[in-house]
Amino acid sequence: MVGSATTPTVIVVTGVSGSGKTTLGRLLADRRSVPFVEGDDLHPPSNIAKMSACEPLDDQDRAPWLRAIAVRARMATQNGQGMVISCSALKYRYRRLIRAVDDGVWFLYLTLEPDVARERITQRTGHFMPAALLESQYADLEPLRDDEPGMAIDATPGTGEIIDAAEAALTDFETRGPH
Repeated sequence: MVGSATTPTVIVVTGVSGSGKTTLGRLLADRRSVPFVEGDDLHPPSNIAKMSACEPLDDQDRAPWLRAIAVRARMATQNGQGMVISCSALKYRYRRLIRAVDDGVWFLYLTLEPDVARERITQRTGHFMPAALLESQYADLEPLRDDEPGMAIDATPGTGEIIDAAEAALTDFETRGPH
């Protein structure tokens, strides 16, 4: 069964920059008493330099980063602990790569209008992702498909509402198991 001691759930919080992946990921990890991994910390220095210079990443740039995320997810399932990880996972093929780790991978896709995301990005400090790259993220963005386990939810409301909805959907996923 998904979410059991043998196959713990790995929750990947996805969405564009500014959607709240880190904030919601930390809260969800705390609520579930599992580790949280900030996906941005797994970017190679070349990716951070490129984004800091307002250059969008391409699939080749993202490949080592996505592999690092998949490795972390695999370690969590093998250790029997589960985890929550933040990762934009903008494209379907990126999520397939992460999902290949285990049937217990579940996506919380945070949707957000571009103007709200831009406002959030411009108000934060200490992050390498400039608002100028937001358009490229929306251009690459592919919403969750019906065959992907998870849920899409508007990231505009309060975090409590989002976490409660995610927990309800996760309980259903963990009870029913993968399709």
